Amino acid sequence: MNVFDFRDRLVAGYAAYVVQPGTVVRWHRAWFRRRWTRRSRPGRVGRPPVLDSKTRDLVHEMATANPLWGAPRIHGELRTLGIDISERTVSRLLTRRRRPPSQTWRTFLTNHVAAAASMDFFTVPTVAGRVLLVLLVLSHERRRVVHFNVTEHPTADWTTQQIVEAFPDDTAPRWLLRDRDAIYSDAFRQCDRAWRSPRSCPVRQVPGRTRLSSA
Repeated sequence: MNVFDFRDRLVAGYAAYVVQPGTVVRWHRAWFRRRWTRRSRPGRVGRPPVLDSKTRDLVHEMATANPLWGAPRIHGELRTLGIDISERTVSRLLTRRRRPPSQTWRTFLTNHVAAAASMDFFTVPTVAGRVLLVLLVLSHERRRVVHFNVTEHPTADWTTQQIVEAFPDDTAPRWLLRDRDAIYSDAFRQCDRAWRSPRSCPVRQVPGRTRLSSA
């Protein structure tokens, strides 16, 4: 058999398996799914138990008999007894104490709406294509605009001067709400503490969160 006969037989043998490219892709995807389905099939359901019931009962007994002991102390006592267990596992076994719920953002505003004000920037595009930034200071008691000013390039010193002009003398509110923009610099906070009463406190508001942190 010469080379040409071998080539003809080889082509004739593969001619029966000529398919469209989409069919090959579909076969490959089906094979891929079957392959990883077999590999992903769990041998046993669930996570194997880490500790036996005796160790769990001992941790609960120590925590009940010694309410002031935390996970580090109980972990050390268990290591002294020769029980190999991590501190993180001990902390998971301990019953967490329920803390009194903190007030929500809505409750805070309801309780302090008469003594709260907020400030923020918003942009205004002009006909000529310029973008102006407007600083607005709003009193929450009656939603009254206390102060506003417009600039094209706001700075930290400019913002500090605006808040001084917004609350002259002893008219500063107890709570001043603002975001965490870098324009509220150290000079702004120092000025705020200087002309506000000792009981006043600015609040930095984080969008989407109800937790408050005072500056």
